[in-house]
Amino acid sequence: MIWSFASSLSAKTVTGSVVSASDHEPLIGATVKVQGTQAGTVTDLDGNFSIEANDGQTLIVSYIGFVTRHVKVTGNHLRIVLEDEANSLEGVVVIGYGVQKKKLVTGANIDIKGDDIAKLNTSNPLQALQGQTPGMSIISQSGQPGSGLKVNIRGMGTIGNSDPLYIVDGIRGDIASLNPSDIESIDVLKDAASAAIYGAQSANGVVLITTKSGKEGRAVVSFDGYVGWQNKARSIDMLNAQEYKEIMDEQAINSGKNPYDWSSLVDTYNDDGSLKQYGIYDTAGNLIDTDWVDQMFKSNAKTESYNVGVTGGVANSGTYAVSLGYMDQEGIVGGKDVSNYERYNFRVNSDWLVKKYLRVGEQISYIYTKTKGIMVGNAYNNSLRAAFNTSPFTPVYSDNTYYDSPYNATDKSAWINSDGNPYGLMMTNTNNQTNASRLTANAYAELELIKNLKFRTTLGYENYTSNYRSFTPLYHFSIYSFNDTKTSVSQNSSTNQQITWTNTLTYDWKLGEHSFNALLGMESWRFEGVGVGAGNAYLKSGFEDWTHAYVSNGTATNADDGLSASGSPSVNQRTLSYFGRLGWNYKETYMVNATLRADSSSRFAKGHRTGWFPSISAGWILSNEKFWKPISSVVDYFKFRASWGQVGNQNIGELMWVSPITTSDAYYNFGTTLGAEGQSAYYGAYESRLANPEIKWETSEQWDLGFDAQLLKGKLNVNFDWYNKTTKDWLVMAPILATAGTGAPYINGGDVKNTGVELGLSWNDNIGKDFHYYVNVNGAYNHNEVGNIPTADGIIHGTDGNGQLYDNSTEFYRAENGHAIGYFWGYKTAGIFQNQQDIDDWIAAGNGVLQGSSVAPGDVKYYDVNHDGKINDEDKVDLGNGMPDFTYGFSLGFDWKGLDFSIQANGMVGNDIVQSYRNVGNKTSNYTSAILQRWTGEGTSNKYPRVTESNINWQFSDLFIQDGSFLRISTITLGYDFAKLLHQKWFSQARLYFQVQNAVTFTKYDGMDPEIGYGVNSWASGVDLGYYPRPRTCLVGVNLKF
Repeated sequence: MIWSFASSLSAKTVTGSVVSASDHEPLIGATVKVQGTQAGTVTDLDGNFSIEANDGQTLIVSYIGFVTRHVKVTGNHLRIVLEDEANSLEGVVVIGYGVQKKKLVTGANIDIKGDDIAKLNTSNPLQALQGQTPGMSIISQSGQPGSGLKVNIRGMGTIGNSDPLYIVDGIRGDIASLNPSDIESIDVLKDAASAAIYGAQSANGVVLITTKSGKEGRAVVSFDGYVGWQNKARSIDMLNAQEYKEIMDEQAINSGKNPYDWSSLVDTYNDDGSLKQYGIYDTAGNLIDTDWVDQMFKSNAKTESYNVGVTGGVANSGTYAVSLGYMDQEGIVGGKDVSNYERYNFRVNSDWLVKKYLRVGEQISYIYTKTKGIMVGNAYNNSLRAAFNTSPFTPVYSDNTYYDSPYNATDKSAWINSDGNPYGLMMTNTNNQTNASRLTANAYAELELIKNLKFRTTLGYENYTSNYRSFTPLYHFSIYSFNDTKTSVSQNSSTNQQITWTNTLTYDWKLGEHSFNALLGMESWRFEGVGVGAGNAYLKSGFEDWTHAYVSNGTATNADDGLSASGSPSVNQRTLSYFGRLGWNYKETYMVNATLRADSSSRFAKGHRTGWFPSISAGWILSNEKFWKPISSVVDYFKFRASWGQVGNQNIGELMWVSPITTSDAYYNFGTTLGAEGQSAYYGAYESRLANPEIKWETSEQWDLGFDAQLLKGKLNVNFDWYNKTTKDWLVMAPILATAGTGAPYINGGDVKNTGVELGLSWNDNIGKDFHYYVNVNGAYNHNEVGNIPTADGIIHGTDGNGQLYDNSTEFYRAENGHAIGYFWGYKTAGIFQNQQDIDDWIAAGNGVLQGSSVAPGDVKYYDVNHDGKINDEDKVDLGNGMPDFTYGFSLGFDWKGLDFSIQANGMVGNDIVQSYRNVGNKTSNYTSAILQRWTGEGTSNKYPRVTESNINWQFSDLFIQDGSFLRISTITLGYDFAKLLHQKWFSQARLYFQVQNAVTFTKYDGMDPEIGYGVNSWASGVDLGYYPRPRTCLVGVNLKF
């Protein structure tokens, strides 16, 4: 006590500054404490501090996102440089149920700073990771606002749900609607050893999201906002009216018909002066020439986002972070009325030290979204697809005011009555909106029982509610596109909630030079959900519009009139888990980590509900060894890693192991014709599928070898991984005899192997004191191959028929032994028959022709693979698939005295795209300008066949497939921080920036966007039937802190 009193009397005032190592900018709000005392302070707006301390005492200097330093007091003024955790081996990264020093990680992990994500201004945080995370394939499923992304970590491993597990602040959650400004970091666990601690949920990898927390010291207020304008980045050239007219004539002639009498296709009138026939010429006598694709797009569609945040805390007491955000993105197709995404975010996080041994806190988030969307995806309910197919002879408006309608004689078109008005239909019949809210609340308490022995309990709750409403008005655009009888409305509501209770016990200890850490835990998860729906028709007079379109305003009285009610059975899922981890290292040179998790799930039958998922990983930091010293001046750090693990996938449907009972079409006909008057039929019930209580988890086993290195005093970082991942025990339909009288049961069987390599390189350096620059490059290769499928033919068939590509098209994708999941299955072509001799020689060689006796020069040569003189399904082969072989990306940038510039890019190689813009089953559908390269005579083309009114030359083949490889310059940003010029330090940051998103794309693909995540089925991709493209966005924004 006397020494302490004397010491305090001799303490002196120590001043100093705290700056960032990367750019030497001041760190505002950094915490400075005197070790072993209660004395502490925080840095001001210039990064300066003042504190009472003695020579020889140690200052502990910390700042979120930077490595904490211990600095001995050796004078009256100190300049303390903190290194960014992302660039430092001493920093910590998030792992399953904890954190770990970066240099001791033995798994294949990636960590990304939240600030880097927020700077890219994406509505979905995952989009900011494109091209920046090797081994993580992220592909847009649509460019429509609010649409999702297709994410695969180290390849597709299942025909079921292949999404990774998302953990937000320790609880299963949704990342898509998170405000990027709220994110502190994202950590991706790629290998099984890292992910196995999450057991049955982690077969597809794990993405850990940590939201921002406060820091001790004065409150810091931040504002981030931008406003931008969106336009289509690439267009597609369709035939104009003159070109279309010439092609239609050529089609007719090549089909043995006369060319069209175009002069007769003029407006004609009845005796009473009313329009009898609607012609293809305008009032000036020129061909009507509508560019339907251009018409569908809106110029300068607006997007905007605004976020306000407050962070702060009280020394030795607690911290808080509060944020409020809003964003609105208008669609570039149709505009705000039909395609739009709006989001509101609120979040509060806090952490409080109640006692020296007790810490409590919470994370509360509320997200509300409103989404409107046009029809996208498949061949028929697709607004853009309709635009590709409609004749340019059809006008948009009849009198510059109204879309063409029966009252303006579009059903009496002189050209073709089936041509509608895709723009008019989209704007008239796209009346839908989904309002969704997500409330998430986590509360935790952490108790230090004895030194380094901590017990933590976390209770997490999430409630998600979605309400959908749609309205169908009266309209009539063609003989196929009309609704003349009744207005109708539908409303659907679904809600679900999940509760997670997690308890962990951690202990860290040392025995000499040996360090240990242990984790024991249990987790209980419960999910409940229900959905209801209703429909009505014949809305009351005066209520026949979107504003009044509610079920309560309909007048239908029975099902035939449109009155309906529906509901989904209550979903009730449970899991109970126990898990543990043991880690060891010796002198931070040799490391071993092992985990084990047991999951029990209600999705499986008793006796098969529990799965065990082990892993082990090891690391060796060779640069700590004496033999490394000769090269240590060049290679500062080198760690070798190896891991093995098993993880599971429980993402299957409910009650897949039982036999469902159905009453659908359960008629038995005795004696008379079914449906005839006086029939003898009885309504019954039957099992629609055989039971199999033996089904179990899908399991993924993975080996990983890799290394992490730093060279040239930390300026160059290198990360490399090789992996071999085998996923087995897929849930597939068993082969059964047709005489079974019911559907096949689900069984476990089938496996797929993904093998690949990943490489990441990053360079960070300074030129002088003020100029900092960086370059990051990464790439990943993956090979996907199905090993075995236990069906009768070794195939899981894609959608069979149903005209998914064009009228009457058949199966074109599948999963099969020895091929990639979702490969394209069709005919391979050998060019075009140039003359009759070419045809005769082909047939004489024993080859078949699909066109039969009508084959003629200009027709397609389809390979007769089995050389049996016929062209049929036996000749269809693997034509590629929509998954990339190689993904890559790079980013580079610099900052200098407040000026900053950066570029991000991403790309794919080896992804194939099936392009089917034209419904080849309809002879009058328009073509893209590619058809101008068609065969018109010997030697004119060996790729595109002659045009005919038949689609025999357009059966699914490699003619539909293009190379989708691309390099996209995804973001270019230029900014300046005006706070550097302000004499009064009201603002610690006052940055103004300009940004271009989706700036330019280099690709051979001639469609509007080569990044195609749609694939008819969840396990296929790369099918472009009129894909909603990603916009090019130019925006201006500000970042303010004060």
